[in-house]
Amino acid sequence: MRDSLEEQARRYATQAHAAAGQRRKYTDEPYIVHPAAVAELVRSVSDDEQMIAAAWLHDTVEDTPSTLQDIESHFGLRVAQLVDMLTDSAQPDAKNRAARKLAHFRHTAEASPEAQTIKLADIIDNTRAIVQFDPHFARIYLVEKQIQIQLLNEGDKQLWTQAEQIIQHGIGQLAQPPHSVPESWFVKQAAKYGGLS
Repeated sequence: MRDSLEEQARRYATQAHAAAGQRRKYTDEPYIVHPAAVAELVRSVSDDEQMIAAAWLHDTVEDTPSTLQDIESHFGLRVAQLVDMLTDSAQPDAKNRAARKLAHFRHTAEASPEAQTIKLADIIDNTRAIVQFDPHFARIYLVEKQIQIQLLNEGDKQLWTQAEQIIQHGIGQLAQPPHSVPESWFVKQAAKYGGLS
């Protein structure tokens, strides 16, 4: 008997990230713990097996030698399309981080509601780790995610609310000692993204 589509995706993603030598940045855990968490968040709001498979695979094209053609040949066109919508394409003309991120935000803003739902799950899981382990970078990251989720309004409402709450909570944490980042800093940082929020 063949494994389910999700089980095939889980195995494929596990092998691809391990072969690329990828680990979680702050904890040094095997990278697959992140796609696993994203898949669980998606499963909490949908039983669409192709969406859950794409959640497992969402970073494979961006972070491993896997191509969209590989994903399509293993998992079909719809899963490959979802992964494509979630892949941060190279921006050779981008002058700086803000320009690069804006291009990616526009890319995910045009994604289907299903891909936006997976992106929201991705943001929720990444935000947990970044606020905990890298408060300095978290300042910039939280502003970016605050802007990005405004453009993900076709994704699942429950995950959207969860993403907004975790971002607001993170900003609240950074406003407290020992970080004491003033609110004006976040406002000024957001302005760098050209009023997309």
